[in-house]
Amino acid sequence: MAVIDTVLVGGTVVTAESTFEGSVAIDDGTIVGVGDEGAFPDAEERIDVDGNLVLPGVVDPHTHLAGYNSVDSYETGTAAAAAGGVTSLLTFAWQGWDDGEWNDEGTLAGAVERHRDGAAPLVDCGVHPVITRESPAVFEELPALVDAGVTSFKLFTTDDIRLSNGFIGEVFRRLADLGAVGMVHTEDYSVCERRTAAVKAEPGGESTAAYPRSRPDYAEAMSAGSVARLAVAADAKYYGVHTTSEAAAEAIAAVRADGSNVRAETCTHYTALTEDAYERLGNRAIMAPPLRTSRDVDALFDRLHDGTLSVVSTDHVPLPRERKEGGPWWESAFGINSLQTSLPVFHDVAVNERGLSYSHLVRLMCRNPARTFGLPRKGRIEPGADADLVVFDPDETYTITADRNHSNADYSVYEGRTLTGRVKRTFVRGTLVADDGDIVADPGHGTFLRREVPDWG
Repeated sequence: MAVIDTVLVGGTVVTAESTFEGSVAIDDGTIVGVGDEGAFPDAEERIDVDGNLVLPGVVDPHTHLAGYNSVDSYETGTAAAAAGGVTSLLTFAWQGWDDGEWNDEGTLAGAVERHRDGAAPLVDCGVHPVITRESPAVFEELPALVDAGVTSFKLFTTDDIRLSNGFIGEVFRRLADLGAVGMVHTEDYSVCERRTAAVKAEPGGESTAAYPRSRPDYAEAMSAGSVARLAVAADAKYYGVHTTSEAAAEAIAAVRADGSNVRAETCTHYTALTEDAYERLGNRAIMAPPLRTSRDVDALFDRLHDGTLSVVSTDHVPLPRERKEGGPWWESAFGINSLQTSLPVFHDVAVNERGLSYSHLVRLMCRNPARTFGLPRKGRIEPGADADLVVFDPDETYTITADRNHSNADYSVYEGRTLTGRVKRTFVRGTLVADDGDIVADPGHGTFLRREVPDWG
């Protein structure tokens, strides 16, 4: 009988459908058996996980590495990912951004190549090209990128890289023909601009606590609903990113009711923090859209339960404290880092505090993002899948500190937060890459993923 590489024993296996005591057999980077160890061939290495949970590796479809708004390279960002149980991630390749400057002649294909050139990730990665200009040349690039396994594209309705609804609608029509996914940051630009000016002029408007009023929930809901309807009109796959509010989730749910290809995510911080964080953390907690109210958090969990929101991501934006602090809120860079803390924080607020099942957590953070973005070998524990696995202790209590950051970001919005549940080991295609928070594999173990056109049937 042949000898396999590794078997994990003594744990509780969690899949998207069930939880059971069992072992996982691994050979040549692939899961070859799940269940009774006695049914497997002998293994060169037998790892006892000491009663902990064995989860599929987290698939994070919304991160920012090696870009204009990120101080993480692939090496540092994916080290943070590995320490946090993230075994696959997708990040953004910005059209026209090149080494700190914007180039009007830049292409989507060029952006993808810049990300792959010289990168040495620790976990497996892919990119979403970001369309930043209303140019017919964009449409000419799409078929070749999809053929090359780049099957999702990002657009914005606000800020300096905003696109018009008319152009977004045309992009959706081209993506529908190709089967690719369109994902959009949805806030109404004119409302945000007007409200920002008004809030800045108010007495006390310079307080960071005033920031959420500058980008209100109705601006998010207006744009979320409009863009989703454009996607439905084109019969395109649409993925709404970082849903923050009851109003926006309801706008998405209203469009989903016709059975269309409309999906959406929220992010860990929108489930774990409220706008009160701006009083405590000041500009460090600024991201767009803003944190909302406790009622919005409750509504997000309702929509995670009913399927309107099907994924929990990080929107990891690693920045140094110096770009966040030292000025009024409108001068702060947007974004927070959370690749290393997302799984334990979401576990604490969703499972420990709200009673979410472990299988539901796996669906939201592993299986669903893998299926949504064309990664059939990721996000699941079954024979034939990549051996991307996380050993997770659901009972260990500890306190988060940025002193343990593998990211280049030098702060955490969860600094000092005590929670229960910790990532103990992370395996990527059968190789141990992180052990109790320490990186134990070399940069470059990760690969760039060729993704399929996803089947949303």
